[in-house]
Amino acid sequence: MTSERSPAAADVDAKCAIDRLVASFFGLFSNRGGVVPDLNAIFELFIAEGIVSKCVAVPPEVSTLEAFIAPRRELLSNGRLKEFEEHETAERTLILGNVAQRVSGYTKSGVLNGMPFSTRGVKLFQFVRTDGGWRIASVAWDDERAGFSGESLTQAVRED
Repeated sequence: MTSERSPAAADVDAKCAIDRLVASFFGLFSNRGGVVPDLNAIFELFIAEGIVSKCVAVPPEVSTLEAFIAPRRELLSNGRLKEFEEHETAERTLILGNVAQRVSGYTKSGVLNGMPFSTRGVKLFQFVRTDGGWRIASVAWDDERAGFSGESLTQAVRED
């Protein structure tokens, strides 16, 4: 008798691990209800060399993890951004051995400088399996704007 697991079971485990990573990533930035986000937790979700790319303009802002969280730490703690929350609304995940990718439709909302806002967008994640389990290698995102609809993105994520 062997203790090896079937590829299907391994993919289910991988998908569950990736689901948890993505939920944790989205939850990192919430300051709803006066919560103080622990942005240092990002280092547990990513590989050490991870990058984050904000692609809402050209050229994109490509950052190391430390460079990415520094301005967000300030924004989420200085009172300018309150009641912020973002969450995944649709996803498509592809797992191929020790690598995976995920397209996530998402929404975000909050109050910035006293003005409520809500928008949608898309995040693209890449994952690698490490000795410590699955980790995020990179994430890139773009937000809804004229000519780029969050609704059409969510529909594209859901289509097979």
